[in-house]
Amino acid sequence: MDATLRNGFYAGLLLAVALGIFLFQLWRPARQVELHSGNLIRAIERQDWKDLAGFIADNYEDQWGQDRALLLERVRGVVGYARELHLQPWEAVVRGAETEEPFWRARLTVEGADNEVVLLIKQHVNVVADPWELHWRKQSWKPWDWKLVRVRNPGFKLPQGGMF
Repeated sequence: MDATLRNGFYAGLLLAVALGIFLFQLWRPARQVELHSGNLIRAIERQDWKDLAGFIADNYEDQWGQDRALLLERVRGVVGYARELHLQPWEAVVRGAETEEPFWRARLTVEGADNEVVLLIKQHVNVVADPWELHWRKQSWKPWDWKLVRVRNPGFKLPQGGMF
């Protein structure tokens, strides 16, 4: 019986160490930025506005002068009419993982059912050669609590007329 107890103890210890290593790798800032960026893209594709809003920080600002409320309103207004939308990241990397504001950087292409909205989005996004940068900031002591604070792309210009 002592051997069974000892084997159980070592099995539990081994399981705890394996779980600790897994969580350590999962909760690394670079991995969290990568996961959050992918989940943000999927929320846009699924048109899950509640999930999308959960990713955006209250103090969000971008180079186009949008705050959190305006960003969410515009994304809903445009993407809401897109069907079968798919955002494909290319050459995605995480930079500045050791800093206060790491960012995910990738070129994006848009695919979807060919309606007027998807064609317009493709016309403005797919031609941009510069990569998109999604800047994230950890919000609390929780290792999974990251929010999007800024988006940058020097090559992307918002169309005039309020479509975006």
